[in-house]
Amino acid sequence: MISMRSLTVTAILSITAVMAQAEELKISTQYPDGNAVLNELRRAGEAIKAQTEGRVDIRYYPGGVMGDDQAVQRKIRIGQLQGAFVQSGALANAFRDSQVLNAPLLFRNYDEVDAVRAQLDGDIEQGFAEGGWQTFGLIEAGFAYGMSQQPITSMDSLKARKLWLPANDPFSEQIARAFGINPIVLNIGDVLTALQTGAIDAIVAPPVGAITLQWYSRVDYLTDAPFMYTYGVLALSDRAFSQLTAADQAIVEAEFGNASATIDRQTRQDNLRSFAALETLGIEIVEPGEADRSALEAESEAATRLLIERDQFSAGIYEKVSDILVRHRDAL
Repeated sequence: MISMRSLTVTAILSITAVMAQAEELKISTQYPDGNAVLNELRRAGEAIKAQTEGRVDIRYYPGGVMGDDQAVQRKIRIGQLQGAFVQSGALANAFRDSQVLNAPLLFRNYDEVDAVRAQLDGDIEQGFAEGGWQTFGLIEAGFAYGMSQQPITSMDSLKARKLWLPANDPFSEQIARAFGINPIVLNIGDVLTALQTGAIDAIVAPPVGAITLQWYSRVDYLTDAPFMYTYGVLALSDRAFSQLTAADQAIVEAEFGNASATIDRQTRQDNLRSFAALETLGIEIVEPGEADRSALEAESEAATRLLIERDQFSAGIYEKVSDILVRHRDAL
């Protein structure tokens, strides 16, 4: 007969074994608590915990408390963190060709983005995987537009501006320098003050960011020529992901994939609404003339070739994107 003591010991050992198998995935993000993006990530985390019966627990560190992208990646390497929601450039060292979607004035509208991403997303995710990262779909951050205190319709008028670019974003800085622009690099928290004091008089940002961070209140014009497309990814290190069982990996992939797709769609809608809202907030939308637009695109093409020469991304991946765009435009 099995004694009560034996049953108790067996139960304790079983619980201990389950607890030993539990994996906590600590994920950093710059998004603040309460933000819609973080709310969706938390929903996914709760679903993962429920479906894995507690074997996988997701813990988020919002608001950039873990530091900038470089600090976060150091913490991931030593196991203090297991993943992060980052802009694509943060993983450029793992897959340099991921930056091709950020090439200047590459896209004219979101239809072109969709045509390219339909064929390129899988390649980019595969590249990240080969570089040591498990990702769950590209997540749009939107078109970044030039916004300024004086109208910008040409490259000369852009070069005359005191243009801000974010710190720790070497690719954006490379783009600016490829155009012959010497940007003023500041942390995001310093931008509003710099606009107020005149230290800068132009920014490049998605409409949502300009409204959320109140930057729109210190600029008067938006140039309706998408300067660059921006996106991010939710990424886990391969080392952390490989610790999960195959069944739990499938659950994490499904839930984080659903969350990434939801955020991707929602951000598009948020940016479209914010673009329209900027006009009601007093921002004048500047439409470059056909000649100015053609000149901007020509200079952007030259800058992109310089970026390729500097090994920011390969000629092959850029040609693939260009071919997709040519076919898409010819079909219209």
